[in-house]
Amino acid sequence: MATTETYTPRIKERYESELRPALKDELGLKSVMQVPRITKITLNMGVGEAKNDAKQLDQAIEELTTIAGQRAQVRRARKSVAQFKIREGMPIGAKVTLRGARMYEFLDRLVSIALPRIRDFRGLDVGSFDGRGNFSLGIREQIIFPEINYDDVASIRGLDVTITTTAANDAEALALLRGLGLPFTEERREQ
Repeated sequence: MATTETYTPRIKERYESELRPALKDELGLKSVMQVPRITKITLNMGVGEAKNDAKQLDQAIEELTTIAGQRAQVRRARKSVAQFKIREGMPIGAKVTLRGARMYEFLDRLVSIALPRIRDFRGLDVGSFDGRGNFSLGIREQIIFPEINYDDVASIRGLDVTITTTAANDAEALALLRGLGLPFTEERREQ
């Protein structure tokens, strides 16, 4: 007899029970269905060295799969760029799109474990929103994730994390992500 146990990630539970009604009141929305929510999280890792060494791409895919808990896709060049010695169709990176329970689990690990392990971390920049309520974050070292064994890493690689929301503007998205526990700085940093 199969068990019908349903697991709900803790961030999703907190969002539905506490954060959603609070955001409805805070943002002055008429319905809880108008409250912004996260639709997907995309992880992207560029591997420029893959044009010379195919093992680099395989290792990047393996690391991204380990971090995300879902198989990474190979990303290929859309067009040729002579200056970078890249031809159309060459493998140049890896990508994972997380949705549902895996998305919330990754966000939980990112907020509670990975971000505090970044050296000299002073908070996320509020200027990293795109104007449509989506937030992008660049991580310089993949070794901040505890799933990655430091001894097995041949080279340090960075990755991009994009959090896509249904928010109408950046202010709503900031309120949502702050409520979910992402540590933002109060002012915008100059690069």
